[in-house]
Amino acid sequence: MSRRAVVVGAGLAGMLAAAVLADAGVPEVVVLDRDELPDGPRQRRGLPQGRHAHLLMTGGLTAMEEIVPGVGKRLLAAGAHEISLSSGVLARSPEGWLRRWRREGPVMLTCTRALVDWTVRAAVLEHPRVEVRRAAAVGLTGSAGRVRGVRVSGPDGEGDLDADLVVDASGRGTRIVTWLERLGLSGVRTRTVDSGLVNASRVYRVPAGAERFPLTIVQADPYVSRPGRSAMVMPVEGDRWLVSCGGTRGGEPPADAEGFLRYTLDLPDPIVGRLISGAEPLTDVHLSRSTSNVRHYLDKAPHWPEGLVVLGDALGTFNPAYGQGMSVAAFGARVLGQELERAGGPDAPGLARRVLRGAARPVDAAWAMAVGQDVLYPATRGGRPGIADRAVTAYTRRMTRAAAGSFAAASAIWDVTSMRTPPTRMFHPAAVLAALTGSPLPALSGPPLTPAEREVLDGLDRTGA
Repeated sequence: MSRRAVVVGAGLAGMLAAAVLADAGVPEVVVLDRDELPDGPRQRRGLPQGRHAHLLMTGGLTAMEEIVPGVGKRLLAAGAHEISLSSGVLARSPEGWLRRWRREGPVMLTCTRALVDWTVRAAVLEHPRVEVRRAAAVGLTGSAGRVRGVRVSGPDGEGDLDADLVVDASGRGTRIVTWLERLGLSGVRTRTVDSGLVNASRVYRVPAGAERFPLTIVQADPYVSRPGRSAMVMPVEGDRWLVSCGGTRGGEPPADAEGFLRYTLDLPDPIVGRLISGAEPLTDVHLSRSTSNVRHYLDKAPHWPEGLVVLGDALGTFNPAYGQGMSVAAFGARVLGQELERAGGPDAPGLARRVLRGAARPVDAAWAMAVGQDVLYPATRGGRPGIADRAVTAYTRRMTRAAAGSFAAASAIWDVTSMRTPPTRMFHPAAVLAALTGSPLPALSGPPLTPAEREVLDGLDRTGA
């Protein structure tokens, strides 16, 4: 059995990878992170999107449960909310308001990203084989044929940390391409598609009586040749609402409180602004611009060293507006676990290459969904829609229109959005028929609120909208 595995990055992908390695019997799993990790669910510098809305979808939660059993219960006990996509969401799509259904659908968990990371990290560190060290990985040791460890910079200077397996889970800031070049492995292709999205988020206290108000979202419209603009009110732990606005290049939300509210009211429906106009803000507005889609095609490299695995955002990262990152990280860690079980240990020949190729599949699916929409915005850099993109767009719009009044169409969208099925679900015969048939019900003229919810909204509204 191998002696040591080193994981670079103590975020979600890194801690899930550490859990997988410990469960596989690796005697020592060392997780490196340059941040001083908080001793509770608090924001840290290494999570640039940590203050903004994150959705833990059904598919990702299922994968996480396989790796860290009981993590969903831990999150719920800490205050996370379980939201049904079929009945617990008020969503205005580019095609209008979507209906809510009493029939069962997939669920998602909503809470702060800090709570997800803290809960997973605390659970994984209960394993005696896992430890976290505050240090920065500054390079790889070994050769083009096999990685032998990492070069570490810490409080005591630089040194080498040997390992039988290195997992790069360092996120958006990965230096993996540079590290490989230093080993003599060059030519890795990287693609960036950047819509210029800026996220602006603010936390509010949930007003009395609004504790059960649904998650509310006004989605961006990529079909009108204008910048995309969106807003969401999401319940999180501590009786709070996390309110996030997002605007692509040319439609960015402002950082001042008055401008933030005005931005929400100027959307195609002012419901988010009406809700928060009567709620007490608990924080300032926080902005983030680290939102581009970046794909490192490491799985396409002609040569790959033994002993090196890349997971999570270090392999591919997506516009966070689509809520895919945490689930894709969990899928990659699950692939690592499956390949370790088949191979019998982390030093098995060919293991690293097989993990890389397996982890790339969910990355590619998420990339196609995110980039396929981002390229439609007029000021996006790095890509323009091709013939295939336009064909998929036309079909997706038709499916979304049908979903306003067709449970079959809505189910297909939920299954793909929740990441419990691949995007091919949209082309199953029942889904295609629903898209072609269209909605059997008339379009909604406004949000599908219950009388009690409408009373809450009207009671909060200080805008006169």
